[in-house]
Amino acid sequence: MLREYLISEAMYALNIPTTRSLAVAKTGENVIRETPLEGAILTRVASSHIRVGTFQYIAARNKKGELETLFDYVVKRHYPEIENSKNKALDLLKVVLDKQIDLVVNWMRVGFIHGVMNTDNMSIAGETIDYGPCAFMDIYDPKTVFSSIDKLGRYAYCNQPVITKWNLSRFAECLIPLIDKDQDTAVKLATEIIDTFEKTYEEKWLNMMRAKLGLIGSDKKDKYLILDLLTWMHQNKVDYTNTFCHLMNFKTQKDNIYEGADFSNWKKRWQERSSSHDNSKEKHKKLMRSTNPLLIPRNHIVENTLRDADQGNLEPLLKFLKILNSPYSDQKNISEYQILSSSNENYQTFCGT
Repeated sequence: MLREYLISEAMYALNIPTTRSLAVAKTGENVIRETPLEGAILTRVASSHIRVGTFQYIAARNKKGELETLFDYVVKRHYPEIENSKNKALDLLKVVLDKQIDLVVNWMRVGFIHGVMNTDNMSIAGETIDYGPCAFMDIYDPKTVFSSIDKLGRYAYCNQPVITKWNLSRFAECLIPLIDKDQDTAVKLATEIIDTFEKTYEEKWLNMMRAKLGLIGSDKKDKYLILDLLTWMHQNKVDYTNTFCHLMNFKTQKDNIYEGADFSNWKKRWQERSSSHDNSKEKHKKLMRSTNPLLIPRNHIVENTLRDADQGNLEPLLKFLKILNSPYSDQKNISEYQILSSSNENYQTFCGT
């Protein structure tokens, strides 16, 4: 529960849509997980606790009246702007798809891996919910998995967009009876919306990566510039967050990897692109500073603070929370929170809820 508190507050400070944690209270009982742990209850604050799974549960009952009640409630409370549209069910699918793409693009921006993206962990409000076996990626590897229960990489970093589309397809299935009286027509209309996912995601992802690199405007070569950097990071096992800090001239630690010929050649291409498209240095710098955090909740520090808290010492956790509250600010004396730990190899997280 303290992990959920810590990570959800960090996500809020990173400007990523999220549920938040109001309080954690001990139950006084032990819970049996990998080892006996102190039980606790989290009070979560959300604009909505309704998930795709909620719709699946209702739809599975084959009672259209119940589905209409849930649907009408969701539209009225969360999306009143579509209340007067000609096809509310289609428009709800469109708006939820758009919000979920924005959310996952934000996760990819900071290297966040949710770890258990089933349909019951996907909020129709487009907020991050249920921080179970989640963690942040250090070394850039698209196939990074931390969750102990994700044996096949279904929820790996690179698969998060794929799973998002899969979840949205399940959501679309639930809405079929409300889209059109004719099932074939309803399926066709829903499929057309779901099929827009890849193009919309790629456009939003490219724009996010342009912002991380401070690129204003667009250039047809941008995609190759971005992919070449990510490929270099992957091949050389370089830290994701700190690479963008390096490009903003924040040297988190001495690393000779950035002095090699391959990176230097890539950097020249990046600087040439940065000076085009009316890129003033100030605009370029401001865009990068607003998109790239100088620190994230490093896994080894999260584990250390949780271990201390488990032993009754909450001070490290409270200090960490305070530092994570300003991830885009150049804070003093935080270098220990920015450094990659060598102990992160084979790091695993567990769903303790």
